[in-house]
Formats: sequence, C-alpha cells, structure tokens
Amino acid sequence: MVKVSRLQPRQGDECLKAHRLVNSKFPPIALFDDVASAEEFDALYAVQALTNPRLQAEVGSLALIARDQIPFGIQGCAYATAPFTHVNPNGSRFGDGSFGILYLADTMDTAVAEVRHHQQAYWSKVHGLNYERFVFRGLVCQFVEARMLDATALPLSHPIYASDDYSASRVLGQDTLKAGAPGLRYHSVRAPGHTCWALMTPRPVRSIVQSHHYEMVWNGAITSVSKLVGSG
Repeated sequence: MVKVSRLQPRQGDECLKAHRLVNSKFPPIALFDDVASAEEFDALYAVQALTNPRLQAEVGSLALIARDQIPFGIQGCAYATAPFTHVNPNGSRFGDGSFGILYLADTMDTAVAEVRHHQQAYWSKVHGLNYERFVFRGLVCQFVEARMLDATALPLSHPIYASDDYSASRVLGQDTLKAGAPGLRYHSVRAPGHTCWALMTPRPVRSIVQSHHYEMVWNGAITSVSKLVGSG
C-alpha cells in the first residue's frame, strides 16, 4: 500500500482544463445553479420541497457533502456537485461507494476511453442485449490542482493501477479523503500515457460547461463511439 505522506502535493493556483463524460439521461440539477450561496440554496430548497415531490431524488443525498464544499455561484455548479450527492453504491477506482468523487480526464479522448471501458464491462453482463445506443454529454471543466496529491509518481505497475482490482486504490482514496487533500492526480489506466484526476471535493472547480454529445453503440460489444453532429 502507498502512504499519502509519500505523495507530493501539486503546487500552483493556475486553472487547468479537463474533460468529463456523463450519461445524458441524467439532467443537470437546476437548483444548484439557481443560487449563489449556501443560505440561498437552503431557503430555495425548503420552498421547492413543499411543491416538488421529486426534488430529493433530483438533488440527491445532501448529507454526503458539506455546504461549504459546494462551489455555489460557478457556471455548472450542478455538474460539479452531482457526483457527491448521487454516489455510485458500487464504488469506483478510488471510492468504495460511501462518498462521491468527481473524475476528470486530460482530453475528451481519455474520458471516452475510461467511460467506454466501464460501459463495456457493465452491459456485457446484461443477458440478451443485442443492440442499443447510449448518448453521453461531454463536459469541459476548469479547475485548480493546488494541494492535490500526485500519484503519477507511481508507475503503472503499482497496485493502485490494477485493471480491475480496486482494493489498493480504494485504500489510497480513503486515505486521501481523511488527509483532507482535495484530490489525486493519477495515470489513466484505460488510455496509457494520459492523466486523470479524482477530486474528493468540488471546491477546486471554477466552471463546468457542456461541449458535445457522444454516442456509444452496443452490438454485442461497444463497436463505435462518435461525436454527434450539431451537438454542443
């Protein structure tokens, strides 16, 4: 296992650009983008909860994120916050399913490679699925990397980069969260030579905007990925 104390924190406060791909069936949560502060959010949430029975399902579990970690007022606050209120119970590379993580990639091709792998693994377990198409929304994120731990110092042969065994990487994720680091910089496993980030809080995000839509076609396997013309 790797100790977080051995990973160097990133320096500098310049904004970096990264990319993300999310399923288009999940719309952005308008409530996060309609307010500029935690106080406004709580007041609006209380009012809308009286008339919108679907509000809790839309917003997710607010108990999973502290109000001071939500970057109210930025463009795309809903996109930044959603992974922390709608947590995948099955977990991910650096998470065990008990807390949220915002995953970003250095290029859209890297984001596509990461998502394609996981879609392939998921749908291959669905019996009788012969043909389907899935549409994803591309996102462009501006964020600050300062204080994030640099796991790119570790080689791809390290256990945290195991293809499908997340036991070592989840320990590192838990330790990163406990140490109060805002995230991890790490090697992309699905697109070797590229870089990804696992943000443990949405606070470093400065903006997230939609770019293009992408379609993945399943025909016994994911046989193609294409950018939809006229999207974005």
